[in-house]
Amino acid sequence: MVPTRILTVVVIAASFAAPPLRAQLGKAVIVAAGSDVDHQLNDIGAATDPAAKLKLIGAFSAAHPEGDLQILADEQYVNYYLGAKQYDKVFEYGDKLFALDPDNFSNAVNMVRAANEKGDTDRLFAAGEKAAGILQRFKAQPPPDGTSPETWKAQQQQKLEPVKDNQDYIEQSLMNAAFQQKDPAKKASLLGRYAMLFPDSANSTQALSAAAVTYQQAQNRPKMLETATSVLAKDPDNIGILLLLADDYSEKGEQLDKAEAYAKKAAALCDTAKKPEGVSDADWQKQINLQKGLALSALGQIDLQKKLNPAAVDSLNKAAPLLKLNAAVYARNQYRLGFAYLNVKNTAGAKQAFTDAASVDSPYKGLAQDRLKGLAAAKAPAKKAS
Repeated sequence: MVPTRILTVVVIAASFAAPPLRAQLGKAVIVAAGSDVDHQLNDIGAATDPAAKLKLIGAFSAAHPEGDLQILADEQYVNYYLGAKQYDKVFEYGDKLFALDPDNFSNAVNMVRAANEKGDTDRLFAAGEKAAGILQRFKAQPPPDGTSPETWKAQQQQKLEPVKDNQDYIEQSLMNAAFQQKDPAKKASLLGRYAMLFPDSANSTQALSAAAVTYQQAQNRPKMLETATSVLAKDPDNIGILLLLADDYSEKGEQLDKAEAYAKKAAALCDTAKKPEGVSDADWQKQINLQKGLALSALGQIDLQKKLNPAAVDSLNKAAPLLKLNAAVYARNQYRLGFAYLNVKNTAGAKQAFTDAASVDSPYKGLAQDRLKGLAAAKAPAKKAS
């Protein structure tokens, strides 16, 4: 007797592919070799004419309307319609298959592929959720009677290893779909959903970090703060999130001590961070310079909020050369520096800082120009009365 579940090669229409499953999660339907069922399945597999193959699948399904053999029938339908690119039919029979075999991981992979090719993000995440649930339930299974926890863990790992590439394919599919969303609110929501579905994934923290930034772009501050805080709980040395929170709190004038701690920690981490593989020395230096500059600029803003103006001047001046390659944050830094100089009664320094802020295209250009006009008007001598 041999297991005859049909396992399909899954190919995605992008730059990566999901290989065939060599071990299965779900029901193992056993069919006797040489039996009528075995011959019927072999005939389906050997058929090359699509219409003839579909007719054979229909006959097989009608002959076995109940029980585990209907699982095989629905699998045949899913595989057939996937090859024919009739994606709604894939979803129809995939849902039927899940009703009979909720832990059928190969079905989840095929549903993800169909949703990918159709470009149906909602279906894609629904199928990804099914796949994640299957994996979570399998990992949570207790050892069978008579099997030690250590042996059971090894057996689980042995069964999970062959589906690892398919799991990676599903995760990458969901990540790609989330990042491709144009609407920031939906993008952030999907990234958060991905992280919830695959909390142990190496990409989970990356997804949450991107979600926090996207919530900020969507001007959803409560969700940004909630998501960013959850990232730090998992990854307390995440420079990007430390900077995000330090920048937000310093701009709002809230929790300044916490913001200062975050900014100082980010600056220190920049000094010891190791360059990832595949990143050029030049690109890495640009990234570190930008992050260090943002940390110093946040510290300068915090000092402005605390009325520690000489310290603000020092931090903002140190940040300026590090931020020059990014017009928006450089202009903001110089705009802040202009106020810091005004507060220490250094008009010349303020004028130069506002001039720097006005010299690049950014939201601060007009604001800096207005400040320069105000300084010029204050400096102009009053006209004598005639």
